[in-house]
Amino acid sequence: MESMQIISSNLIFKDIEVSSNEDALKFLGQRLFDEQYVKESYIEAVIAREKKYATGLPTGIYGVAIPHTDIVHVNEPGIAIGILNKPVKFIMMGTDDTEIDVKVIFMLAVKEPQEQLQLLERLMTIFQDENMLNNIIDLREESLSNLLNYKLNN
Repeated sequence: MESMQIISSNLIFKDIEVSSNEDALKFLGQRLFDEQYVKESYIEAVIAREKKYATGLPTGIYGVAIPHTDIVHVNEPGIAIGILNKPVKFIMMGTDDTEIDVKVIFMLAVKEPQEQLQLLERLMTIFQDENMLNNIIDLREESLSNLLNYKLNN
């Protein structure tokens, strides 16, 4: 994956209040659409994909979700990050019905299939690092975007 600044501080949202995972997906998808990263079709496509292929991940500290969908719905690469005020239920990746409480969502908009796989692998490494998980919650948007872009590119 070539070096890129895929995370912008204007796509990091803290203390989001939503009542369901679908509300969270709509909120972040709308922000990606508003900034022209994705097509209008992206939001419904990501919701449909999440129902079919769940993306919830338990970590040592809190649940994370990495919703994404087909590249046909993406205009340019980006990641919207939502840090929820209160966790919402997502189905755990690789299961049909195991629910986990998700506090942080990384919504991916990727243009190239091979980039998506590399990005997912690098995100998994970040999610295994408790210091990084704490930083995601604690850092201000600009500092967090700089740190995550560095980690994703190195």
